[in-house]
Amino acid sequence: MAAAVIWILLLVDVPPTVPITYHAHLQGHPDLPRWLRYTQRSPHHPGFLYGTPTPEDRGRQVIEVIAYNRDSFDTTWQRLVLLIGDPEGPLLPYQAEFLVRSHDVEEVLPSTPASRFLTALGGLWESGELQLLNVTSALDRGGRVPLPIEGRKEGVYIKVGSASPFSTCLKMVASPDSHARCAQGQPPLLSCYDTLAPHFRVDWCNVSLVDKSVPEPADDVPTPGDGILEHDPFFCPPTEATARDFLTDALVTLLVPLLVALLLTLLLAYIMCCRREGRLKRDLATSDIQMVHHCTIRGNTEELRQMASSREVPRPLSTLPMFNVRTGERLPPRVDSAQVPLILDQH
Repeated sequence: MAAAVIWILLLVDVPPTVPITYHAHLQGHPDLPRWLRYTQRSPHHPGFLYGTPTPEDRGRQVIEVIAYNRDSFDTTWQRLVLLIGDPEGPLLPYQAEFLVRSHDVEEVLPSTPASRFLTALGGLWESGELQLLNVTSALDRGGRVPLPIEGRKEGVYIKVGSASPFSTCLKMVASPDSHARCAQGQPPLLSCYDTLAPHFRVDWCNVSLVDKSVPEPADDVPTPGDGILEHDPFFCPPTEATARDFLTDALVTLLVPLLVALLLTLLLAYIMCCRREGRLKRDLATSDIQMVHHCTIRGNTEELRQMASSREVPRPLSTLPMFNVRTGERLPPRVDSAQVPLILDQH
């Protein structure tokens, strides 16, 4: 049904001491539908498929479940066919959601704890049939994983619906004054006896009430117009635009940067080309004796270079390889080491 919670207990015919894990997915898909969840505390605990379908999920859905035996590595396969139709029975316009911090989600899914919760909640609500609408783990709603301490639970959100209006006690718990006390760290206003305690520890600061008995006003659908604005005395746009000549603006935009670039080019050319002193001025500013020394050294260097390039005398023995200084004996070298660089990387 599309208005109540659906839960399926996954079990196989094996001893409870054998570890079994399950993998469930929608037929033809790698994961479950968006409205269906799977939970299993450990391989030694049963697995649960639970969720509340919406009207968009009506139809036939096939769930494939594979069970794995962790000891023998055996597998078994089962197919679950869910036929989701329109909700039956009276409408439940009054809906309340409670955060139970003393239980985990798999502890509330079996029929016994769920019916016990509805029975205990009947003492806080006016006479009327209560129906379980949705069960959600607090971890799926942004809750934190509790510390591994005995007695700490993850918490579970339980949503209940009824055709009877909310009681005065529930209205007082969800009142703005009660929320203000919770924001200051004080207990909320509870004018009646807590019939859920001590079996269910409810966080009364997280109780939310939804009243769907009054239909919500339909959103106003905007009517498309003709696209012409209505007459407004404060908005008078000009009907005609005066002609404007953009030639002056274009010339200023283009010519001014060109003129600046031309002036900078001329200034740089004058500095680089027209203000050079030249060799003649440099020679005149140099003393005669310095010029004579310079010319002499340069001429002698050129003469030595010419003589070295034209000589054909044999090389001295001291420069030849394999030369014995004491005996003067020389062996024919295999490799002219004079041509081998001192550093092998320098070719």
